[in-house]
Amino acid sequence: MGFEDSYNFNKIEVKWQKQWEKDDLYQVPDYSEKPKYYCLEMFPYPSGKLHMGHVRNYSIGDVVSRYMTMKGYNVLHPMGWDAFGLPAENAAIANGIHPSVWTYDNIASMSKQLKELGISYDWSREIATCHQGYYRWTQWLFLQLFKHGLAYKKKAAVNWCPSCATVLANEQVKEGACERCSSEVEKRELSQWFFKITEYADRLLEDIKLLEGWPEKVKLMQENWIGRSEGAELEFKLSDSEDSISVFTTRPDTVFGVSYLVLAPEHPLVEKLIENKPQAEEIRRFVKKVRNLSEIDRTSTETEKIGYLTGAYCNNPFTGEMIPVLVANYVLLEYGTGCVMGVPAHDQRDFEFAKKYNLPIKIVIQPEGQIIDPLNMNEAFIGEGVMTNSGKFNGIPGVQGIKAVIDFAEEKGIGKGVVNFRLRDWLISRQRYWGAPIPIISCDNCGEVPVPEEALPVELPINVEFKPTGQSPLAECPDFVNTVCPLCGSKAKRETDTMDTFMCSSFYYYRYTSPRDTERVWDKKKVEEWLPVDQYIGGVEHAILHLLYSRFFTKFLYDINLVSNVEPFTNLLTQGMVLKDGAKMSKSKGNVVSPEEIISKYGADTARLFILFAAPPERDLEWSDQGVEGSFRFLSRVWRLVVPLATRFSDRSKPELETLSGANRDMHRLVHQTIKKVTEDIGNRFNFNTALSSIMEMVNGMYQYREIPQDQRDDRVLNEGIEALLLMLSPFAPHMTEEIWELMGRSGSIHSQAWPEYSQEAIQQESVEIVFQIKGKIKDRILVPSGLSAEELKEEVFSRENVKNLIEGAEILKVIAVPGKLINIVTK
Repeated sequence: MGFEDSYNFNKIEVKWQKQWEKDDLYQVPDYSEKPKYYCLEMFPYPSGKLHMGHVRNYSIGDVVSRYMTMKGYNVLHPMGWDAFGLPAENAAIANGIHPSVWTYDNIASMSKQLKELGISYDWSREIATCHQGYYRWTQWLFLQLFKHGLAYKKKAAVNWCPSCATVLANEQVKEGACERCSSEVEKRELSQWFFKITEYADRLLEDIKLLEGWPEKVKLMQENWIGRSEGAELEFKLSDSEDSISVFTTRPDTVFGVSYLVLAPEHPLVEKLIENKPQAEEIRRFVKKVRNLSEIDRTSTETEKIGYLTGAYCNNPFTGEMIPVLVANYVLLEYGTGCVMGVPAHDQRDFEFAKKYNLPIKIVIQPEGQIIDPLNMNEAFIGEGVMTNSGKFNGIPGVQGIKAVIDFAEEKGIGKGVVNFRLRDWLISRQRYWGAPIPIISCDNCGEVPVPEEALPVELPINVEFKPTGQSPLAECPDFVNTVCPLCGSKAKRETDTMDTFMCSSFYYYRYTSPRDTERVWDKKKVEEWLPVDQYIGGVEHAILHLLYSRFFTKFLYDINLVSNVEPFTNLLTQGMVLKDGAKMSKSKGNVVSPEEIISKYGADTARLFILFAAPPERDLEWSDQGVEGSFRFLSRVWRLVVPLATRFSDRSKPELETLSGANRDMHRLVHQTIKKVTEDIGNRFNFNTALSSIMEMVNGMYQYREIPQDQRDDRVLNEGIEALLLMLSPFAPHMTEEIWELMGRSGSIHSQAWPEYSQEAIQQESVEIVFQIKGKIKDRILVPSGLSAEELKEEVFSRENVKNLIEGAEILKVIAVPGKLINIVTK
């Protein structure tokens, strides 16, 4: 069998990957007369091998990038590596290999795999966050945050994984265990660095309205995470003490119904209140146990609410009543003030808690026209009503009562109106080696001193010992730790914590514009040329943290005049997972399909085609071996259809519509209908699966057309169809289409050609079938010329003999004509 007869994907794909690299085909200039388009997939952690989720993510981005290039845009499509992180350090501990060696070996392996997939990245812009040329700017940005009062250090209770020997974010704790190694997580008090993201809470929330190109579910997730709530902060004075407890509530209108206060176990007052009390040791054991639970576990509606009386009492400043102070597992120190007021009659959680511990229930909001008896309540009343048993506020509707109570509290100095956020400041300290060192020097005389910018980067030392001691390996490296204070010249010590890797990924999309700039973090002119990112693509698992941190960074960078955009990503696509046997692919489940295996057996174009055809990009995709084979058969069909004809079509003249009829006209119409459908599916909706389905239907039509005797077939129609087919298929199957393009004698890469345009005139049907009705009942179906107006349609239909026979003798009251659809006659 000759080469032209068989689809030899191995030979074709290697050939064109080498040629594209030699020609620098995908390198893009920073400035162009063409409109810009920045397409970006979330960069990967270099774990060593691509998985099918990667293939899906990058194939989606590649189709978008190639399509927009063919539509005449100057497209930036870069790739890099989110290269710091725990796995490299764990590999160092387990295998005795340095994290940098492990990481760069993995980068080399994954770069090779991406090139084998034929992804159109501009590799001249490649970055790795672990490279000194990158993390120098990570450290520089830390210093800018520090200078503007947005980076600070404080002691905080943190999630500590004893196995990984590092701090974990709340989101990395799953059911009390480390999400990476499943070890039980502990709470520890450590001095930690934070970014004051809460300073931007209002703007982050307000600007969600600017994210018109984001999925609604992602915007809602961000809104809930920021969690803005308006209310009051009220002061409850402790009895027998000068101390008072601040309580945040969104329902100050219910303050007359407070029958107890509840402190978070971590609240600094707890130890003071239980000192020398009989129950002190029992409460301390309870506090220790609760501190090790995750926020989700503590606040879940399914978690039993457990509380202890501290033995302390405080004064309700509105009623003068003495009420007990408890400590309970469901109150979080990080939210509000770390204390909540218990109003059992009007909060379901408080109601259940009060019933369990026999605490008083007082009605202070009554529904209009009804009387609620606390002795007969089965659940809390949380609806709207009027204030009752509330002194001077009786009879005030609850919504108005909120403001009235706040005004009174502010007048009397016992509280104030406040806005609270669920969002907490961003903890960035990590007690690990493989991360960007925090550029701070601790001096006994000067305190925390920033490393001078000209001394950046603070480099990671090479010779360190990796032991899971609970302390950063950097702390045991004297050459790194010991230094001098930049201000006073005294002996000083470097900060040994490194930064959360989310820091590295919060600005990388800016650095792609100036990846080799050594003089500044980036060239602002280039940033203004490219940013914001037009299309960002990645998993929904990053909907909160990565995207929120990137938005925070962008607003800070805007404030210090480093960028001119207030949001980083104009449009966001969150692609679904790749499943097999109904479950996410994982080694533990034994359901992993290797991209290398599929590429070796069927080729990269088949892998790309299947993963884009099997489901819309935002939905989960079920892996199907039969689907992969079907995609390969389709590409083979295209090959067999086009290649034998390739050398015959050096003439690129287009068919003239008025000269076409019959099968030639039908084929011409199908080609242009397909161009229209594929253009809309890719350009407007990212419906790659339906775009490919239309292309497949067109291939079926071309096979049928090819069987027409040659003297009845217009080769210009076939030639136009083949060219359109290759151009439309090229973003999906770049290697095969490039090969056929060359075989046809076309000059230049197919990926540098213009996207095909459809003719509206060509799409128009010669005739259409319309329905003829009398009084709404179908009497006939009639072929009429397409494009007729309502009046022309009436004239055409009433000239037909069968219609004349149907309406003979009838008195016509009304004629309803819908062009291209129907005529309905209303008779007497």
